[in-house]
Amino acid sequence: MIDSKTPDAGGTPSGKIARLWRWFWSPTARWSLGAIAITCFGAGVIFWGGFNTALDLADRQEFCISCHEMRDNVYQELRGTIHDSNRTGVRAGCADCHVPHEWIWKVQRKIQATLHELPGKVLGTIDTPEKFAAKRLELATNEWRRLKTTDSRECRNCHNFKHMDYSVQAKAAAETHQAAFAAGKTCIDCHKGIAHQLPDHAQEAGQVLDDELAGKGEGIAAYLKALKEKEQPAK
Repeated sequence: MIDSKTPDAGGTPSGKIARLWRWFWSPTARWSLGAIAITCFGAGVIFWGGFNTALDLADRQEFCISCHEMRDNVYQELRGTIHDSNRTGVRAGCADCHVPHEWIWKVQRKIQATLHELPGKVLGTIDTPEKFAAKRLELATNEWRRLKTTDSRECRNCHNFKHMDYSVQAKAAAETHQAAFAAGKTCIDCHKGIAHQLPDHAQEAGQVLDDELAGKGEGIAAYLKALKEKEQPAK
């Protein structure tokens, strides 16, 4: 009886292991299965590395402001704010606030940008200051919605109620933070406009959005449509 663990004269185990070994390396028309597997593995490693490198490059500040719509509008507002320049030198760039850090949510956000924001770039939706101003409230409420529905996920990468030392905060700030935490509020509820200028009608639109998320009211889309119709000049 031949032991399947006993190597043959060439050093290859015999029996079942030998047959499996020969099958794995048996050639197809041009390649052995083993060579195909190794090639696919190597290609997968290269693709995965390249994909993640591309994600990293797309998160950099230089990429975010490479189009004039961002460079000439919201980036100019960010400059000089507490998130851009402060005594500790800790700076928050575009991706820190607008792109999730967790991989799966980051990819989801990139897909969303590809489907919705790149077409806007091609079509010139906000390519002039006037167009940007007209869309500003809609753009802002989109971000407020995202932050509210994720419990201000990107804010909490740096700020977290659970790790705040209220004893070193100003009395008013400490009391407000603790009351907000107890009430189940999230960062964006109180800190809209912290890095960019608030659009016109921000307070009213914020309340409409809150009502929509609570299952009440007409909804932000209907509000924005009615506001646009109201502000259009009479013909």
